[in-house]
Amino acid sequence: MANILVVDDELGIRDLLSEILNDEGHTVELAENAAQARNARQRARPDLVLLDIWMPDTDGVTLLKEWRGTGQLTMPVIMMSGHATIDTAVEATRIGAQSFLEKPITLQKLLKAVEQALVRENSARRPVMDGVEAPAAAPAIGGTSELTVEAAMTGGHSLPTAIDLTPQGQQVFELDKPLRDARDAFEKAYFEFHLAKEGGSMTRVAEKTGLERTHLYRKLKQLGVDLSRGRRGSISSA
Repeated sequence: MANILVVDDELGIRDLLSEILNDEGHTVELAENAAQARNARQRARPDLVLLDIWMPDTDGVTLLKEWRGTGQLTMPVIMMSGHATIDTAVEATRIGAQSFLEKPITLQKLLKAVEQALVRENSARRPVMDGVEAPAAAPAIGGTSELTVEAAMTGGHSLPTAIDLTPQGQQVFELDKPLRDARDAFEKAYFEFHLAKEGGSMTRVAEKTGLERTHLYRKLKQLGVDLSRGRRGSISSA
């Protein structure tokens, strides 16, 4: 797993990317502007940087040039933007960015870009064997809308419990309740079951339940599902 620096001036995007990458087992550090990104880069070299182009103090392309000019571009960088042109994307990859993601960022393209960048980085660090060095992969440009990175997610509220666990682990529902409460109780049990079954991986739960990642996060928060329960049980298998 990798140490990833996410640089974006939008709080909702930083939080969502952090949740997704943490769920994949990565360690994530957040920066909301170029100044914080510089400090994070100086403290420790990240394995990968996700860098927004449009930021209020210094734009991402300028920061990328700065890192390259000072010899600090020693890690793969994935550029992100919802307004950049093809020319901007080409310039960023020419400077040294590994790839470019267009906002809104899809879950599949995010995870694929991260995986490819880390694979390239690991290949580059590998010692040359028998005098043959593996060729570097070309940068990629992509990104279309499927998983929308939203600015905020609704908070959850406590619901009256409608589920008891028997010693055999079977779920018992109280049917003498309003339909909405009974349905929420069932949905909470349903998602808790899949979280436990998938070891707390939101990616696999999203695939199993057929929900987009952002919708799934909002749903779990609304139902008051403890997202840490599945992760605690999955540490040994990570």
